[in-house]
Amino acid sequence: MKKRKLGAVLLSLTLGVSLFTGNAFAKEDSAAEAKETYRVLIQGSSSAKASLQSQHEPRWNFGNDGFTTTVNAKQYQALQNNKNIKVEIVQEVKVETASANRKQNSLSNDINAVPSDQTPWGIQAIYNDSGIRATSGGSGIKVAVLDTGVYTSHIDLAGSAEQCKDFTQSNPLVNGSCTDRQGHGTHVAGSVLAHGGNDGLGIYGVAPQSKLWAYKVLGDNGRGYSDDIAGAIRHVADEASRTGSKVVINMSLGSAGKDTLITNAVNYAYSKGVLVVAASGNSGPSSNTIGYPGALPNAVAVAALENVQQNGTYRVANFSSRGNPNTDGDYVIQERDIEVSAPGANIESTWIGGGYNTISGTSMATPHVAGLAAKIWSSNPSWSHTQLRTELRNRAIQYDIKGGTGAATGDDYASGFGFPRVR
Repeated sequence: MKKRKLGAVLLSLTLGVSLFTGNAFAKEDSAAEAKETYRVLIQGSSSAKASLQSQHEPRWNFGNDGFTTTVNAKQYQALQNNKNIKVEIVQEVKVETASANRKQNSLSNDINAVPSDQTPWGIQAIYNDSGIRATSGGSGIKVAVLDTGVYTSHIDLAGSAEQCKDFTQSNPLVNGSCTDRQGHGTHVAGSVLAHGGNDGLGIYGVAPQSKLWAYKVLGDNGRGYSDDIAGAIRHVADEASRTGSKVVINMSLGSAGKDTLITNAVNYAYSKGVLVVAASGNSGPSSNTIGYPGALPNAVAVAALENVQQNGTYRVANFSSRGNPNTDGDYVIQERDIEVSAPGANIESTWIGGGYNTISGTSMATPHVAGLAAKIWSSNPSWSHTQLRTELRNRAIQYDIKGGTGAATGDDYASGFGFPRVR
């Protein structure tokens, strides 16, 4: 095998601003207070919002849902005292990578110049073919990866990116920029659509002919704000309508709490014909640990499988969040339900700098399903997103998962309907 050069990998960790700063001196307290900033959502009547928008520059204007802006501590206190509005801190969201397997915050010998396997176990499993050498499919379908950005110059991703946008800067939408300094988004994109490179020596994703919309919504520390994510989701939906595209959104991110901005954005995208696929979270194996936005009825929540056989099937990983056991067996997706499962433990994929890394999490399971959705939709272009979702469910039922805590015959709170596969 020819050798590939591994580019320099630069990783940076950006620390979040603390909301509470202690200081022994009043003067320093005052200076610290002046530097403290809060990302807030302001809701109220049209006139009240209009008045405040003249004082605080909006970051995102979500119409009836309110607008977001950044204020200092004194401004935040003043807003809290304003009886004509409602003000709340914008929620933080993070990547859904299992903490025990995270390697992206330091350089590691596990970041290799060539893949250990061009079709890793997850690809073999979802294709139901242990001897597969390359993948195909996805032509005409766009997959929007909302994440830490994507290293679009990776040889196995080169030529795939149609859109590259950054929603994390002071200007909330920067075209032509989606730099990934963390690695997570690049890894996710590879599992969706890596094409092996122009030398044929690289790694393959599920649907290599699909096109990438790389939207950076998380910072270099793997965290971001729900308003930026909501803005990006709505932008995907509007772009899908503008370009007449069939689009699958991949969100390998989440938080424990439900967020109004993201909920309404997911519902908006779904109403526009976009299929939303999201990680279930890494807080398992207890029940009712599924995170948001995966827990929303209009998002396909994906649980993580590991490469271990139990009861004749793959096993749901312990770290994978579980849904609501009270809805087991109904084959109906309600809020806080797992929908499907896919490979998510020890997944090898593309990495920043041009190399490859192996990490785990429901973040890694999600792009397998997003890629499968793109592959199926490409072969059935007349289908709506709801027909596509039904097909994913039907394929999942054909391979029921019976391994892992909470997994059982049929629809269960650990694996959902099962593991959808290519064939």
